[in-house]
Amino acid sequence: MKSAAARTVLPLLAVVLSIAAAPRQADPRIEIVNLRRFAHANFTRIVLDIGKVREYTHGTLSDPGRIYIDVLQAKLNPILQGQSYPVKADYISQVRIAQKTASTVRLVVDVDFTRVQSHRVYHLPDPFRLVLDIYPKGAAEAPPPAGKTPRPGEKAQPPVKRDVDTKDPNLAATSLARQLGLGVHTVVIDPGHGGPRPGTIGKSGLQEKEINLAVALALQKLLRDKAGLDAILTRESDVDVGLEDRTVIANQKRADLFVSIHTNAHRDRKRGGVETFFLNVSVDPSVVELAAAENATSTKNIGEMKSILQKIVNNSKVQESLNLAEDIQKNLVKSLARELPGIRDLGVKGGPFWVLIGGEMPSVLVEISHLSNAKEEAKLKTAKYRDLAAQGIYDGIMEYIHSLGKG
Repeated sequence: MKSAAARTVLPLLAVVLSIAAAPRQADPRIEIVNLRRFAHANFTRIVLDIGKVREYTHGTLSDPGRIYIDVLQAKLNPILQGQSYPVKADYISQVRIAQKTASTVRLVVDVDFTRVQSHRVYHLPDPFRLVLDIYPKGAAEAPPPAGKTPRPGEKAQPPVKRDVDTKDPNLAATSLARQLGLGVHTVVIDPGHGGPRPGTIGKSGLQEKEINLAVALALQKLLRDKAGLDAILTRESDVDVGLEDRTVIANQKRADLFVSIHTNAHRDRKRGGVETFFLNVSVDPSVVELAAAENATSTKNIGEMKSILQKIVNNSKVQESLNLAEDIQKNLVKSLARELPGIRDLGVKGGPFWVLIGGEMPSVLVEISHLSNAKEEAKLKTAKYRDLAAQGIYDGIMEYIHSLGKG
């Protein structure tokens, strides 16, 4: 006969086990990735792009004057977190956005109510977005609600970017980072592609963007739990983040390292393997072809080629980026070989990848395997192989950190 204690413990144990075995629910929050504002002669319009319908509340606060909008069941992409935006209007000092709680995003506009006549908050569908119009005293009749596109003459103001630190020299032997004994605290991980840009798609329909995010999330957990590092993702869900914005996130977060994760493809479906890139110019046809594919979503024009090439030539993190790439490449191949013996080591190469341009820290792009290769595609479908990819990148990052005399 069971004791009373046993009769109590067993049901509780069953409940605990059932909770542990329950599948992890998807994050219900929508990721907010864009804020726009337009200053006109007689009003200011602020637009928060959300994409999916969400409940929201709004109101005003005094001393100092503020208009706020709270978006429920939402989370901020790191590029917007804690950002402050100036507006060319004497009745508005700035626009701020932040993660108020774990599930609420708050947009705040600092205003001088003594100069404000009125304001209105409303939403627009397809895609869902919130609009705040603010009218100063003496303004003409209010314009009609915002449409899908800006009115003629409207021009979005760029977000505030912190000043670029003085660049360290690219010394051939020992970089300034090593001379000064600098360590690593923050790593920004960039899951390539996302949203309407799936990247490479395998024969089975497997999409690169899914693999990249899965590996990035696993790597983030390793860096946080095992190394105690601050690991930040450029996207945490299936959203589209512009190529130019990804290193902006890293710069804003004052990252020490930037690692962009991708899955490769090649016209020759027999080709497979792992390769890692750092920012540099290249005449290798295979590198040029891959860079063209990865850079396809850039918004830059031919007229900007000179300034872009200048950024590449003046890149002062070449040596440290090369060292980081070599450490990641070696450890990634070693890790993946445990599940796929004989996987090819395609080496470390320089390449003109836009996602690496503008980073103020050692930056690399990792092509973890080929989705165009049937054998590697089958492995990329499995959680085990993705975890091994994350482990290999983690081991490479840690080897690089140790080489700095840290960790």
